[in-house]
Formats: sequence, C-alpha cells, structure tokens
Amino acid sequence: MVGMTGLGATPAVAAADPFGYLSHDALGLAALVRSRQVSATELLEVAINRAEEANQRIDFMAQKLYDHGRVQRVQDGLFCGVPFLVKDLNCHIEGTRSGQGSRLYADYIAPVTSELVRRHQAAGLVIFGKTTTPEFGLTGTTESIATGATRNPWNLAHSSGGSSGGAAAAVAAGVVPMAHASDGGGSIRIPASCCGLFGIKPSRGRIPMGPDRTEGWGGLSTNGVISRSVRDSAAMFDATAGMEAGSRYDAPRPDGSFLSQCEREPGALRIALMLEPLSGSAIDPEILAATQATARLCATLGHHVTEANFRFDAARLGQANFAAISTAMAADVDARAAAAGLAVGPDVLEPITLGFYQVGKSMTGVDVARAYAVLQEVAIASANFMADYDVVLSPTLAAPPAPLGELDLNHADFAAWGQRVSTYSPFTGLYNATGQPSMSVPLAMSATGLPIGMMFTARYGEEALLIRLAAQLERAQPWRGLAPGVV
Repeated sequence: MVGMTGLGATPAVAAADPFGYLSHDALGLAALVRSRQVSATELLEVAINRAEEANQRIDFMAQKLYDHGRVQRVQDGLFCGVPFLVKDLNCHIEGTRSGQGSRLYADYIAPVTSELVRRHQAAGLVIFGKTTTPEFGLTGTTESIATGATRNPWNLAHSSGGSSGGAAAAVAAGVVPMAHASDGGGSIRIPASCCGLFGIKPSRGRIPMGPDRTEGWGGLSTNGVISRSVRDSAAMFDATAGMEAGSRYDAPRPDGSFLSQCEREPGALRIALMLEPLSGSAIDPEILAATQATARLCATLGHHVTEANFRFDAARLGQANFAAISTAMAADVDARAAAAGLAVGPDVLEPITLGFYQVGKSMTGVDVARAYAVLQEVAIASANFMADYDVVLSPTLAAPPAPLGELDLNHADFAAWGQRVSTYSPFTGLYNATGQPSMSVPLAMSATGLPIGMMFTARYGEEALLIRLAAQLERAQPWRGLAPGVV
C-alpha cells in the first residue's frame, strides 16, 4: 500500500515482535496460549509496551488499567489470554473510572461491571485499558477537551474516525488485534473505514447493553468490535451475543455458529448498489470510483449487482434521530450533574454537546413519540426495499478520513457543524434507525494513502450472511497487511 505515514515501516516493528504478536489475529493468539507456546502474561506485557509507545503519538488510551489486566484470572474461552481494550463509553468495570469522553464524568467510578464486559472476560479476554471517545460518542471523530485528539495511524494529521476512534487506532497500530466498539450512528463503521479495518454493527438486540439498560439511545446504539480479521468479529458474536436480564427482544440466531459462517460461501447475492445517500449530498469522486470498483469485484465473485437507491425523507429521519439522541443524552446529563453536584454548562460540556442538551431539554413527550414513529416507519420502508435485495453496497463515508479539527464538538456554530458531519457520513445512520446489521470492509485506498471502507448492509438479523460475504471478500482481496505496523 502507498502513503504509509505515522508509525513507521513494518520491518522495524517486526524486529521487536519476538512472539509473532503482530502476525496473528485474536483467535491466532488464543491458539498460541492454549498450546502453551506463549503465556497470557507475556502477551499482555507485549500489548502494554506497544500501547505505551504508540499512545504517545496517537493518544488512544482514555484509561490505563494495566494492573487490572495483570491480576485478571484468564478464562479458557474462545479468546483465551488475548489482550483487549474496551471503549470508555457506557462500558463499565466496577471500581474503575468511566469517563464517557467528558469532563462531566471526570471523577465517576463505575459501581458495577457491564454485562458485556463479563462476557468479554468469560471468553478469556484480558482487559488492560479503555479507549478514547468523543464526548458521549456524539460525532464521527475522536477528539475531546477531556482526552485530546486521537490521531489516525495512517496519517497523524487526520482523524481516526469516531466515536470508536480510540479502538480503531489501537488495532491499526498493532496494540491489540481487536477492540470493543459501539455504534449509534456509524461509530464502528466510520473508524473501521478511516483506519483500514473490519467493523460490523450488529442487529439491534444482538449484544447486551446492561445491566442498567438494555438499549442505547432508544435502540439506535449497539455494541461490537473493530478487528483486523473477519473471523475475530464473527467469533466475538459467538462469545457475547444473547439476551440479558430485562431484554425486550433478541435478534434471530443463525444456523450454526457465527464463526462457522466464515467457512461458508454466501451464494449468488442480489446486491443493490447505492451511490446516492438519502440526503442527496455529494460524494467524493474517489469514493464513488472505489465503490464502483467494489461492485465490479462483487460481480466477478458471482453476485448480481444492480444500481438502486432507497428513498426516504432525509430531513424527517435526521430530525427523528436527533430527537432520540438529544433527549436520551439530556436525561443522562441531568442525572450525572445532580449526582455530582455540578451545574450543566460550558465548564463541563463542549459547545456542540451543550447544544444537544439544550434541544433535548426543550422537547416534549409528544415530540419523542413522533420521532420514534418515524424510526419505525423507516425500518418498515427499508425492510420492504430489502425484499428485492440480499445486501446493499454503498460507501461507508462520503470522503476519505477527515483532517483533525473539522468534526469535533468544540465548535460554536451548531448548524455548520451538523452540516459537516451529515455530509461526511450520510450513509451510516440509516441502519441505526432500522436496526439492520451493517459492516465496513477495507477494500480501497485513497490516492494520498488513506484507507477507504465499503459498507454492506443486510436484512435485520442476517449478520451470518454479511460474515459469509466479508470472508469471501477477505479471501479475494486480503487486507491483513493494510494497517500500518501490522505484519
């Protein structure tokens, strides 16, 4: 690949890689531990050393929990002994700080451990830190007053994406082979695209969000991982999927394990090529060309690709998403401010976040009910559209990774910020509204050497189909060496 900047060339990294740490994905490292070729302790120390070195330039670590990792009792699960990082946003470890990317949570100590973290640990993962996020995960870059700017390992002047940009940067830099991420409007797929990685947003209800709640942002948000290999993401579904206490629904399960889907062919799929977002906003010519090239790749693999655009009122959908997010966030901010004895204002919230809060506070119950009615309407419309297609192919983003400073929450003009964010990522949020599974696959590079992700979306509950397709694409156009510093 061209244009590798930031972390340096692969050979220098390989020389400091005595256990072959960078040449394995998470399942590969677990196999080494299980066969006693390396210990979990040795892997953890490699990860900590890499984190310390890379974090100085990239700034992806929100909380360093090295001692916590060192005393964990390793479970013999799918990922036995594999070092792991969780996102510092609504993913809690009892007795440790949970910062949410915000000064409002500067001294918040989590009273409980999240159900998802319990499942991570039961799968054998060794958690040794938490990754950066923008304040409350509200934007497509990972920059905040609380933790600074997380840089893209491909080019340190550019964003690693958001809101799981810390996770993506850590994986791209070879600190861990995969990391926890969450997605409420594109926050798995955007950073996966920016950093040349694989990221799949699961169906609504697939992965736990508790124990205190079973939905994020009224069902818009869900948990997952960002990984170098498709099989790691698939195996993580096997390790973490399923209902938790109080769940109102459960996404349907596949025939066989998620991991086994990697060995199955997807068949000849009917793919809708979506080159125009709902908003009709412009797409960078380089992104369009990459998407069309991906369509041709799919055709050579035996799929039937037809250009077709799903139609829905973008303004109504945007307003509904905004209502769901701003009201949920306002409720959380008020609860935290009251518990901490703090006044809600610019001393604890960034300007754009404060704008979300103020709008959320102004909305009525009827406003919220109308918003959720629109979200149900778009889910029904999308399901009807998908009756004629198995998968939708589109760009993940409308442009290559943005320079730092363009999309962060420290801006005075709310409308101008919203316009920049919506035109940068006009495709991803639709599938948070519908609850469908959607993935970004690293299949292209810009002329300036920055990764470009391609987004594939299936019907609700059909992650297995996406995994089969992703594994096929991974075999046809391997990307294992795409991220800088990864062998």
